[in-house]
Amino acid sequence: MTVAGLAATFGSGAMTNSIDELEYTDLILATGTNTTENHPVIGIKVKRAVKQHGTKLIVIDPREIDLVKYADIWLRQNPGTDVAVFNGLMNVIISEGLQAKEYIDQRTEGFNALKEVVAKYTPEYVEKISGVPAENLKKAARLYAQANRASIIYAMGITQHVTGTDNVKSTANLAMLCGNVGIEGGGVNPLRGQNNVQGACDMGALPNVYPAYQQVANEDVRKKFENAWGVSLSPKPGLTLMEIMAAAGSGSIKALYIMGENPLLSDPDLHHVTKELQKLELMIVQDIFLTETGQIADVVLPVSVFAEKDGTFTNTERRVQRVRKAIQPPGEAKADWEVICDISNRLGYAMNYKSAKEIFDEMAAVTPSYGGITYKRLEKEGLQWPCPTHDHKGTKFLHKDRFSRGLGLFTPIEFIPPNELPDKEYPFLLSTGRVLYHYHTGTMTRRAKGPSELCPESLVEINPLDAEKLGISNGQLIKITSRRGNVEAKARVTTKSAPGSVFMNFHFSQAPVNLLTNPALDPTGKIPEYKVCAVKVEAA
Repeated sequence: MTVAGLAATFGSGAMTNSIDELEYTDLILATGTNTTENHPVIGIKVKRAVKQHGTKLIVIDPREIDLVKYADIWLRQNPGTDVAVFNGLMNVIISEGLQAKEYIDQRTEGFNALKEVVAKYTPEYVEKISGVPAENLKKAARLYAQANRASIIYAMGITQHVTGTDNVKSTANLAMLCGNVGIEGGGVNPLRGQNNVQGACDMGALPNVYPAYQQVANEDVRKKFENAWGVSLSPKPGLTLMEIMAAAGSGSIKALYIMGENPLLSDPDLHHVTKELQKLELMIVQDIFLTETGQIADVVLPVSVFAEKDGTFTNTERRVQRVRKAIQPPGEAKADWEVICDISNRLGYAMNYKSAKEIFDEMAAVTPSYGGITYKRLEKEGLQWPCPTHDHKGTKFLHKDRFSRGLGLFTPIEFIPPNELPDKEYPFLLSTGRVLYHYHTGTMTRRAKGPSELCPESLVEINPLDAEKLGISNGQLIKITSRRGNVEAKARVTTKSAPGSVFMNFHFSQAPVNLLTNPALDPTGKIPEYKVCAVKVEAA
């Protein structure tokens, strides 16, 4: 998930508020998140907020997801038109004088430039772009603006577009416009896609930053890490995932070390990815199971699962939590850090850590937001960063009195269409995502009996109107084709997908939907446009 949009606006790509706050806020705006299936624990909080505490709910989503049943209003936009919808909401709020004027004056900058851009995004104009009825847009805008506290939650339905960074910045614009950042129960809250993706980003697992989002290009920062690690470091940012694949294909990267990732099922345009990986001179895969990617690797390193090692996870609300070893790993499997240390030592850079705790102590020493966190303090409960000192209690929500950059920055954004739109040859829009019973590329869940019984195969969701036109019946094998490839899977005829669009999950190697998806990238966040590509649909 891209952190570029929020980082540019607020100085961090994290969830600004806490999960528990969702249950007690006045309004939740859920956009690009199928929360009950992708984040079921948070989904329960949202449903409980609506049913037990009277929280209002706005859902913005092209699919009729489960949360629609609980929503006060549902805006069903055409896929890839999120910026237009957000600009339309802000147009209504500003034209009706519902914005938080005092907050804007005291805590933000760039409002006039934003106002100028959104002026043309009238509800009627936005309806032509997005398909959202003008009156519904007005109702949603008023509902959001008139709430005392409103929280925005989003996930990869917002970020996995060529305009992903623009989409994220638009959520920040709307939140600041109504004074909903820096207050309890408010905020802009990305729901992370994996259990420790927040922790990985916090620790510098991004190509342009060191731990705590300290820029690689900043000389003072770089010197600090050179002193800490006793090495000379490059000022040049590294490559993103898709840039790495292209570099492998061109020969400028000759070796690749892949940890806990399965690009041969999760990356877009899989035919091309396969060709790129096969050009490598050396590919090492480090994982808990032999994945599709591991099967073509030169070396496979077996490692332990979470219950077989000590360490920490940092979850989607910035909460650092202890993970404790419960059982011994099988066979030759080791903890990831042990494998990395062994390789580093043999390559000539000494990594002589004795435990995960020792590594965490170093992490805290070079990561200001983690500076006050220790294993001892994490013994009974987690702590939310920033937690800079040992007597600090952690931070429930960010930006209380000021933004990281000082003033919150409004970013005027124009609507840009998706990279690939339907035409006569490929008349449907395909979107991809997850289902409740499986996780990512199914490396773990497809090996479990229960989830596999509940969801044994990939299905293509297609609207009944389209199915009737094409002579397709429920459960029939159909063929989906894009400019990059084709797959076959059974049809699921459902109103969940809008007419003209189809949806598939990416969990099954038997129907690898990423043979179809578009590798076009967001120019800033470098995230592929998984959520929109043009396809044709026919009986197999």
